Amino acid sequence: MPSPMHILDNYYLILTLLVTVGYQLLFFAVAYSFKFDKLTDFAGGTNFAVLAILTLALSGTPDVRQVVATAFLVGWGVRLSLFLLYRVLRTGKDNRFDGTRDRFFPFLGFWTVQMAWVWVVALPVTVLNSPAVRAYQPQPAFGTTRDIAGAVLFGLGFVVESISDVQRFAFRQRYGKAAVCDTGLFYWSRHPNYFGEIILQFAIFMICVSPAVDGPVSGTAFAAQYATIVGPVFLTILLFFVSGLTLSERPGAKKRYETGENWEAYKHYLSRTSILIPFPPYIYEHLPTIVKRTLLLEFPLYVFDPAKHADGPKPQDEAQEQHGDGGQVTDAAQAV
Repeated sequence: MPSPMHILDNYYLILTLLVTVGYQLLFFAVAYSFKFDKLTDFAGGTNFAVLAILTLALSGTPDVRQVVATAFLVGWGVRLSLFLLYRVLRTGKDNRFDGTRDRFFPFLGFWTVQMAWVWVVALPVTVLNSPAVRAYQPQPAFGTTRDIAGAVLFGLGFVVESISDVQRFAFRQRYGKAAVCDTGLFYWSRHPNYFGEIILQFAIFMICVSPAVDGPVSGTAFAAQYATIVGPVFLTILLFFVSGLTLSERPGAKKRYETGENWEAYKHYLSRTSILIPFPPYIYEHLPTIVKRTLLLEFPLYVFDPAKHADGPKPQDEAQEQHGDGGQVTDAAQAV
């Protein structure tokens, strides 16, 4: 059996870091030079595929577990990148970069975060394919309880994320941004795509860690495999506190309130729909607030309170005030 190739270190950490930085900087140069941001998410998703395939190819003769874990990461990355590319081509531009695509360092800052996202989240597969782990033989055959559970959870997460992406895009294309997307999976969760993504990344980790849990891997390699849980944890932190919920929840509600963009319907949707974990709306609506803010993960930083967070009254309120003032003036004139 061909031995894995040793390049820079026994875990392919430096190699994958260099490849990721180079890959992202290449796309950044194109995006910044031509003010072309349609390839940004495509660069992120395909980078996962590059790392997974590269480390698998260098690992010698891969076993079934390596092939499955690599295929899962590649399939997820390619699907996500192609969908996001199609979406931005249809919509015309990526609004996230309004005000930054012409500014070198702020724009580079996004790409730096994307580098970290790709490299860290890919770690479970990177380490699984590394010489340090492959040195321990024989490894348990694919098919352990953990492997099967991981494959099932990956399938569930992949389907949920894929379907929710398509459902929301189709809804927006048909009804516009002002309409409240509360159909399909969005009836059960405000962010089913994030839920699916988190589930599938933890599922990949479950499969990748099997050689340490059920096999002969020990020592530093044993610790390294367990440490790769930082991948799905880092993804979860990003979605919860950096780029996902924090950018969509309170800012989205604030915008609807201040512009009067279907605010009442959206407020009702917020009150009855779980922020992440799919949950029956007719039960969620009547749960105590403390349960929503803790067990169901709708933390206070996501909640929009008009009295605290609005910059001014919503348009309907202003119109009512003006109408009321006008009525008083008319009455006074009539009295005179």
